[in-house]
Amino acid sequence: MHHHGRAIVYASGLWGAAIAAFELSRNLWLSLFFLAVAGGGDMVSGIFRQLMWNQTIPDELRGRMAGTELLSYSLGPQLGQVRSSLVAQWTSLRTSITSGGLVCVAGAVVLALALPSLWTYDERTDVNASREREVRARAAKDAATGGSAAAGGQDTNTG
Repeated sequence: MHHHGRAIVYASGLWGAAIAAFELSRNLWLSLFFLAVAGGGDMVSGIFRQLMWNQTIPDELRGRMAGTELLSYSLGPQLGQVRSSLVAQWTSLRTSITSGGLVCVAGAVVLALALPSLWTYDERTDVNASREREVRARAAKDAATGGSAAAGGQDTNTG
């Protein structure tokens, strides 16, 4: 699988569809099956998000991006719980769960359309382009400072 962005979109959509199907199911075993499918979709999405993150974020930005990622992981579920509780309060628990799954599917589609670079991301070409940009940026930085050895420090470039 080389199109990591597509895998994220499909897996996120699968999670949402499986959550909606879980709520609509009235059979215990079928409900458990849909929960397992949702968990698999969530895991696949997480794997490909982490792959893209590791392949595209330049080393000098990883700390800042890790902070942003931590913020989204800590706030995202909380906001989802607020949405879920408000919808359940206004309608019913069933409507809240089903609508949450369907909104997730719609969100995956909207993000795929709004972010064409996510949909077209191909690790065979985009990773190489990202690495080339990083190498050029480091070379420009070294040239501006007279080279890392001339700047009085060790060369920490391991790439």
